[in-house]
Amino acid sequence: MKFFVDTADVAEIRDLAASGLLDGVTTNPSLILAAAQIPTYQNLIDLSLQESRQVMGADAGADAVVRGIRTSGDYEHEWSLAGVNALLSADVEYIYFLARPAMAAVSSTLVREVIRHGGDLSLLVPPPVAAALQGRKF
Repeated sequence: MKFFVDTADVAEIRDLAASGLLDGVTTNPSLILAAAQIPTYQNLIDLSLQESRQVMGADAGADAVVRGIRTSGDYEHEWSLAGVNALLSADVEYIYFLARPAMAAVSSTLVREVIRHGGDLSLLVPPPVAAALQGRKF
């Protein structure tokens, strides 16, 4: 299992990275904007765009970046970023793959509905989560 943190708080990212438990970082524009309101992070948007260019390929000589789409929400998110990516790195192609159902995100609402109707959780959540939810009523 890999551990990703969904944040734009640079201090939080550094702390988790130092722990050795962090495999990566995800974030979204609203988290970046929220963090940019904190005086310490006012330059966060410029910094994140600069670092994104480096990490996502423009400064690394990459020809393409491959991204995965798990849900319609991911699609909407990637669509909104596509224009910015094109402005930052016009010569880098962005390729999107749809995730296999086993890799797709599953909402907690859906999990509760499956439990409510006595369904099998084994294909939706990892075994420890299924065990922890066994017998729960929602």
